Amino acid sequence: MVWERAARAFWPLAALLALGFSALWLGLVAPLGAALPWLAGGWLAAVIVAAGLGGWRYRRVRLPEALARLDATLPGRPLSALSDRPALGDDALWRAHLDQMQAIARTARPVRPDADLPRRDPFALRLAGMVALVMALIFGGAGQMGQGLRAIAATMTPPPGATATATGPAWEGWAEPPAYTRRPTLYLNAMAEGAVLELPKGSAVSFRLYGGGAELSQDIGPDEGTDPTAPAFRAERSGAIEVAGRRFDVTVLPDAAPRIRAGAAPTRRADGRMIQDFTASDDHGVVSAQALIELDLPAIDRRFGLAADPDPRDPVRLDLPLPRGDRREVQGQLAEDLSRHPWANLPVRITLRAQDGIQQVGQADPMALALPGRRFFNPLAATLIEMRRDLLWARGNAPRSAEILRAVTWRPDGFVADDLYAQLRGAVGMLEAGPLDPDDRDALAEALWQAAIQLEDGGLADALQAMREAQQKLSEAIRNGASPDEIQRLMDALREATDAYTRMLAERGDGQDQADSPDRGQQGQQITGDQIQQMMDEIQRLMNEGRMAEAQALLDQFNRMMENLQVQQQQGQGEGQGQQGSQPMNRLADTLREQQRLSDEAFRERQRQQGRQGEGQDGGEGQDGDSLADRQGALRDDLAQQQGLMPGQGSEQGDEARRQLDEAGRAMEDAEQALRDGDTAGAMQRQADAIRSMREGMRALGDMAAREGQQGQQGEDGQQPGGQPGQTAEGGQAQSPYEGQPMLDPLGRESSGGGNVITNGDPLAEGLDPARRARDLLDEIRRRSGQPDRPQDERDYLGRLLDRF
Repeated sequence: MVWERAARAFWPLAALLALGFSALWLGLVAPLGAALPWLAGGWLAAVIVAAGLGGWRYRRVRLPEALARLDATLPGRPLSALSDRPALGDDALWRAHLDQMQAIARTARPVRPDADLPRRDPFALRLAGMVALVMALIFGGAGQMGQGLRAIAATMTPPPGATATATGPAWEGWAEPPAYTRRPTLYLNAMAEGAVLELPKGSAVSFRLYGGGAELSQDIGPDEGTDPTAPAFRAERSGAIEVAGRRFDVTVLPDAAPRIRAGAAPTRRADGRMIQDFTASDDHGVVSAQALIELDLPAIDRRFGLAADPDPRDPVRLDLPLPRGDRREVQGQLAEDLSRHPWANLPVRITLRAQDGIQQVGQADPMALALPGRRFFNPLAATLIEMRRDLLWARGNAPRSAEILRAVTWRPDGFVADDLYAQLRGAVGMLEAGPLDPDDRDALAEALWQAAIQLEDGGLADALQAMREAQQKLSEAIRNGASPDEIQRLMDALREATDAYTRMLAERGDGQDQADSPDRGQQGQQITGDQIQQMMDEIQRLMNEGRMAEAQALLDQFNRMMENLQVQQQQGQGEGQGQQGSQPMNRLADTLREQQRLSDEAFRERQRQQGRQGEGQDGGEGQDGDSLADRQGALRDDLAQQQGLMPGQGSEQGDEARRQLDEAGRAMEDAEQALRDGDTAGAMQRQADAIRSMREGMRALGDMAAREGQQGQQGEDGQQPGGQPGQTAEGGQAQSPYEGQPMLDPLGRESSGGGNVITNGDPLAEGLDPARRARDLLDEIRRRSGQPDRPQDERDYLGRLLDRF
């Protein structure tokens, strides 16, 4: 009630004080000029009136008023009833009445305050004052408040010497460096006497002269202003500025031209894209950079289709990618596909240029080279590309191209497909119809390009495009936070597209130009189909665990790898040992993933059973158990079939792999029986044993495949290749495939044994994978949580861990 009465009485005073403080704190007082005394006086009078009215309206809260306010919120007004006295005596009815009132009084609660300000302030002036106060606290400052107070004081008592100052000359000056230098504007009046003024070249200097006695002279740059009271000029050279008896010695800092340098000569990727490294620098930052590509006409062999004078064509200008932020030192890479340009594979001169904020240009030495473009190995495809080049070189080559095209398409049976033959014959008709206009020439060039692609790649181009689209859709889904079902569907589509693309590459026999691929790496280091599948499995696992940022980074690396993929079928020496190990490993990996999913479903089924038992229900579990048992049995049968096709019989690693898989099969059989008996806990324990045995079998199989591949290469080259698992050049046992790091069990303890690793240099093979340790630890927790002989508290704790992770 105290707050209510104070708010009703003094809200106008609070609003006026908030507005006045906000005006001072935001610096809105000083610019008012002659109107300031009137406004300040009116505000002060309003404050006095509001304070007086508030003090007259405010009434102190008394105890009876507070009791009456509380009593009004209770039914029957019990507080008043308890203070009453009976007129006819204290009988049982009166005591019962008092007891009832006391019970009601005990239910009393604090009364919510209500000042009813919206009715008293219909224009919300109090809210305007609060908003102004908040804005002042955010954007204002003590400096603006001090200026306002000085302005108010000046209206009441002029400072000593104000009359003399008003009659003398006054001035203000500013120096604004160019925006690209990112330097602040200087206020010349605040500079110390005798200080040297250092300005970047091109800085804008401006003055404002008050009164008629101030004069300005300078010798640092040409005048730009026409108003004698507001002179302005640009700093171009060192010198001095004199204004009203004040001298500024100015040093103009020179702005050096930007520098740019190309890296190694441009390289061509397998898909024909040009890659050019460059470095650029500037004292204030590079604003833009370009690569200028011009035809090197004297270096061209002017024969055949290039003998005619070329049609005029503008140079190619490509913007170089520059980073955001600081651009004083820039390292970048230009990646551009110029395979379809008329100058592809012809001599050109590439010049890199950089520009700074004042249009100064730095230029690198021109590089003479053949413009990187796609190369065609199919003879007919190469012929079509050459005719396309001749047409784009000069439209006068149309008759010659028509003759060559007729010769190429003679007797097409078994040489040219029917649909392609029809397209080429249509091109012959267009070439022989008469002079080509630019639009017809470009359309014909595009048709020849598509025909050459079809001949060179067959369906490979479509498969590559499908794979790229699947990659882009999956990356976009990860970035946009799509649902797990949508991400899984896109991941399956990417697997199918990648399988189709790698299969077609393998059928083509790796016809890419290996010498032109900069991403090939060290000699003998190749990407195999198994390694591609392992990389995709790792992406899948990261997404299943919710580690989307890591999955996106690995997917980006996968995309870059697939752009320059060179797939070679694993053909071992003698009986093809490499291929013998690849298919079993892939099938085992699929079986292991299916067993892990089945174990997770068994764990969820056990949680549902425990929930039903807690609610007093005991039915409904036989059908689910039989379904899981049937799937477990089918998985066991599939593993048995794989064991019959397992390679390496008689070798140490092969026998070890068979033994581990036998144990996995027995564990699966026990898990199936436990599921049929309704013992979900026992089934989970045996499933964990099966998973562990399968992993050990896969490790042994991988060691066998790596050792056989190493021995085959050693027999072929006469020496042991470095960096491969197996034996060293001296015949001893090699170090751990994790570069000397010890193998650890799920609890972090050292253990012996190797692993099936990827040796293509990607991050999956660098060091011990912490995610693998986490996965093994999760399997161990799942196994222990399914053991009924463990204490209930321990199993509850393990269950909470599984729920969380």
